Amino acid sequence: MRFLTALATAATLAFPAFAATMGDDGLHKEVWMRDTFKDVAEDLAEAEAEGKRLMILWEQRGCIYCTKMHEEVFPREDLAQYIEDNFFVVQMNLFGDVEVTDLDGETLSEKDMAMKWGVMFTPTMMFLPHPEEIEEGETARDAAQRVAIMPGAFGYHTTKNLMTFVFDEAYRGDENFQKYHAAKFAEWQAANPGQTGE
Repeated sequence: MRFLTALATAATLAFPAFAATMGDDGLHKEVWMRDTFKDVAEDLAEAEAEGKRLMILWEQRGCIYCTKMHEEVFPREDLAQYIEDNFFVVQMNLFGDVEVTDLDGETLSEKDMAMKWGVMFTPTMMFLPHPEEIEEGETARDAAQRVAIMPGAFGYHTTKNLMTFVFDEAYRGDENFQKYHAAKFAEWQAANPGQTGE
């Protein structure tokens, strides 16, 4: 009986509550991702209705940087909970064929929309403004540039601070994200002396 308890404990530690699964498309699937029709205006409206911010997460099959995020960063319980509570996340496939409808009304496949939006790297996180801030005829890429677009895989603190930077609307101030992150990380270090942060 003691062996079975130890085995169950080990399994729980090996597979955290927010562990991702692998989809048929070869992309990691998190519990906080939404399955939508990929109409950006509709997703934005739904996110707003839930009091959340819309994040578009670009990934691709075999992306080692995406795997790093899903295995080392997103499973951190406080971060996973923060994303689930505050963000409406729609995953897009850099080479996918699913149709996406842009804010300007144009409908393209995921891979063609990636070209239109200039997405070249995975993972890339795009954060959209509130619906009332969308300008007529602009693309999701144009709108996201006023909030944040983050290409690349980053550690826990950079990712968490990016999320708070967006949700708390710190992007509206005159401090860029790098300075915001440095200040937040310095606060964390002061509260956790001797720890490396990862």
